[in-house]
Amino acid sequence: MDMFGISWAAMSNSWVVILAVLFSIMRIVVYGRVTILMRKAGLSFGDSKFLLHYSNNRRLIKLILFCIGVMSLSLAFLQPQWGKKEGLTQQKGRDLFILLDVSKSMLAEDAKPSRLEFAKEKIKRLVDKLGTDRVALVIFAGRPIVQCPLTQDIDAFKLFLDQISHETVGAGTTALDSALQKVLDQFEHAGTKKSKLAVIFTDGEDFSHDLAGVRKQAQDQGLFIFAEGLGTTTGAPIPVYNEQGDKAGVLKDDQDSIVISRLNESLLKNLVSQVGGIYVAPTQTDDDIDKIHAKLQRFEKEKFGNKRMSNKQEQYSWFVGVSFICFLLEWIL
Repeated sequence: MDMFGISWAAMSNSWVVILAVLFSIMRIVVYGRVTILMRKAGLSFGDSKFLLHYSNNRRLIKLILFCIGVMSLSLAFLQPQWGKKEGLTQQKGRDLFILLDVSKSMLAEDAKPSRLEFAKEKIKRLVDKLGTDRVALVIFAGRPIVQCPLTQDIDAFKLFLDQISHETVGAGTTALDSALQKVLDQFEHAGTKKSKLAVIFTDGEDFSHDLAGVRKQAQDQGLFIFAEGLGTTTGAPIPVYNEQGDKAGVLKDDQDSIVISRLNESLLKNLVSQVGGIYVAPTQTDDDIDKIHAKLQRFEKEKFGNKRMSNKQEQYSWFVGVSFICFLLEWIL
């Protein structure tokens, strides 16, 4: 929070300032009451035989110094910052590819509001937790597309993610092998990596031609895969939308029967088990995302290079100094 040209980095400590204000008000009230009582008692500050060495002006100055000292000390707790200092900061993190299934079955509503929108919200919560890690977004149905290349700009990543809706859902069926091959190609192009990480959000309805072959390749190249299943094993119909974007019914097969899409947990569990990965069941809370994030933190970070940073400098020492001087003068007087 910025105020008076000063950035206050620890506004959570504002309760200290409130206590300082209350304490100062209490001292002022006490000062006023004592002054009134002494005047009522007829004690002249200049003539009283009992107060030969007493000075009301000195008493007032001591009060002012005390209040300034208390307020300055309390403001130091808010971490005041001003002035900029530029320098190079070495960046470290992990590269993580997030794969999002955008096939028609992801429109099923056994995850609210739909599997696709449910997955998008989960992805946003995950990237918010990642800190310095770089993330990329790969969407896939019949073929994969790198929707967002590796980046640390989380806001830009979310913009790419928000562009995905029922209007951009692929017409083809899901092909996990092509999506994983795209990730393996991206890592191969990037060179040697200490950690190769991918998170797949899909319902597991897969029509791959060579999933076993790609899974073996992922195992050989050390790709660690997280998979979060979407939907339910009981399944749900797949909505169909018209040109105006309104629901126009549900998807039916050639026999005019309603197509029911179901979560294929067994396929996903088998996929990740072969590469030492983890399958995560979806939850309404953030337990699933927390589980993925906790596991990601165990992987070693890599250097991304240096980045020039401009940071405001801590200036709390000035407030502490003013407070010390005020308390010292108040004690001397």
